[in-house]
Amino acid sequence: MHASASALHQGGGVRSRGAVVSSCGLFNGVVEMEAKSPGVAGSARKLVLNNSARKIKDNAADWHNFILKWDKLNDAGFTIANNIVNIKISKETENDTNLQVDCDGSSVTQKSASASEPHKVLEECCTELLDILDKMTRLVSKMAKLSSTVKGICVLESFQHGEAGRDRPLFHTWPTKQFDEVSSKLAEVYQQELRLKQVIVQEVAHSSEQDLAMVYLSAWLYQPYIEDSSRALLESMLLETGHRPL
Repeated sequence: MHASASALHQGGGVRSRGAVVSSCGLFNGVVEMEAKSPGVAGSARKLVLNNSARKIKDNAADWHNFILKWDKLNDAGFTIANNIVNIKISKETENDTNLQVDCDGSSVTQKSASASEPHKVLEECCTELLDILDKMTRLVSKMAKLSSTVKGICVLESFQHGEAGRDRPLFHTWPTKQFDEVSSKLAEVYQQELRLKQVIVQEVAHSSEQDLAMVYLSAWLYQPYIEDSSRALLESMLLETGHRPL
């Protein structure tokens, strides 16, 4: 469990030494427990999320952490892809110069040897970019599991409460189905963005057109499938589950 989620559950369901539980009620997916200690005036209230609410809250924290990791990978991948394009442009410029200056072939052998170094760097950059793509693929797989978890909670609640769902929301205002809709939407947009990344990785090192290479770089950096609305959905979910203050 991630730190942001686990911190919110500290003390959940744990009773201090000598404490006696005097009352327990269920409200809005939260179990409210009143604990009284001998010789202490007043009472302390502890809120313990029920299983569905706790899983959804952990799920929201995981979404936040996964998207942060994705953004870091995206920045790292752009830097590597940019290096690949620059190496390609430099090699093509050098080749054009060689064709113009060395028509007699007098220094072809020497320049071929020196050309092996950028080729080696290009291969290393391509390997690094493939590693970034592999990490992104694993992240998207984890995102799909988050979406599947929420969908399972919705199925369970439909079985328990009928198609209309529970009478009161788990947190503030969202019905449980809304968490499913948001998770499904986020999983879909990151899956689409991953497919775009896969195309860019396959083509960026082989493109002979500089303008097309610039398009690949721009698409990688600005991520057209991940719109501002997707970020807003994440923030709304964090607000609803208490990870962000209202």
